[in-house]
Amino acid sequence: MHSAVFLIEFGAIILGLGLLGRFAGRFRFSPIPLYLLAGLAFGKGGLLPLGASEEFVAIGAEIGVILLLLMLGLEYTASDLVSNLKTQYPAGLVDFALNALPGAAAALLLGWGPVAAVVLAGVTWISSSGVIAKVLGDLGRLGNRETPVILSILVLEDLAMAVYLPIITALLAGVGLAAGSATLAIALGVAGAVLFVAVRYGRLISRFVSSDDPEKLLLVVLGLTLLVAGVAQQLQVSAAVGAFLVGIALSGEVAEGAHALLSPLRDLFAAVFFVFFGLHTDPSSIPPVILPALALAVVTALTKIATGYWAARRAGIGVKGRWRAGGTLVARGEFSIVIAGLAVSAGVQPQMGPFATAYVLILVVVGPLTARFTEPVAAAVTRWRHGGAEGSGGEASPTVRPAPASPPAPPAPYDDLATRGEPSRTD
Repeated sequence: MHSAVFLIEFGAIILGLGLLGRFAGRFRFSPIPLYLLAGLAFGKGGLLPLGASEEFVAIGAEIGVILLLLMLGLEYTASDLVSNLKTQYPAGLVDFALNALPGAAAALLLGWGPVAAVVLAGVTWISSSGVIAKVLGDLGRLGNRETPVILSILVLEDLAMAVYLPIITALLAGVGLAAGSATLAIALGVAGAVLFVAVRYGRLISRFVSSDDPEKLLLVVLGLTLLVAGVAQQLQVSAAVGAFLVGIALSGEVAEGAHALLSPLRDLFAAVFFVFFGLHTDPSSIPPVILPALALAVVTALTKIATGYWAARRAGIGVKGRWRAGGTLVARGEFSIVIAGLAVSAGVQPQMGPFATAYVLILVVVGPLTARFTEPVAAAVTRWRHGGAEGSGGEASPTVRPAPASPPAPPAPYDDLATRGEPSRTD
């Protein structure tokens, strides 16, 4: 009888998630807010609380986090990460200063304490790679010159997670300074070792994992990922970081094949993860925190726009491209929920779960809108400020003499991203 109830409950969850995903796809927006709302509906205080399947959902949610980080690691090679660190680290520092510090300040103003401040800093810092990747594809901007700037910032955030997550794990566990330092040292040592091995011996690893049989490739990659994630968690590093490093170590055809095979599994378990987070959030606890969450969402949306604008300007992108880069980075999603979920599980701050849910719901809906409309709105405001002047969107005033002709600029280093046949845009 218990197994029958479990099958009914879990089957209803999966079916409901599929219908919600189809609904979101029809209207071209991220399904993450719908998954969170579904979790709120089935959790404590919701319309229909679950019973028999909650433990299985918890395990599925943990697998979802691991697969999310693995797939992100598969997107990048170790050499890509090293080159991004060398060339784009100033943008990463600006990203951290403008977006992590407001979250920390908000937690302190709310009286939540220093540990919650470090957690909320991560929630407001990390953009949603999944939502942003989908938005770029939907808007046809994969060939734009500002897109590599956006991807570089996302890569740096992913790398920062390898350091940030062990720090959070140690703080939430309440360990002392010595133990926390040891945990961080282990995490950095493991990350450095994996990057070194991936750079020097990545081809050998990929050749060992490679298989022409999709079934064998799936089993080996998934088994290796879960094994490394478990070992990492046993060392109190982070299962998510372990999965991310496995993804980095794989490259070439193996990474492409694993990505294609694991994408459906990632989507399934990631959806379960968002539902699980909603299950542990009482809907009645959201209204008291909705106003501070909204205020923080407005502030950090503006700071993300400023981050993208500054990074694109530093890369020599035109004004329109700078605004597009900033607007695209606004969305928060899976990482913010992962970080907040760690705090909720540790029982650090009861209001962290509702606050993070409200915050992510706001920005995961607003993010695609800012990606689409930040640049035209900025152009309209600039024209209005210049008395309705037409043409360049405010890049030049009618009263300013044109500058002397300059020699053509060298091609952008990332123009080879225009792989879909669209011309690479220079603004």
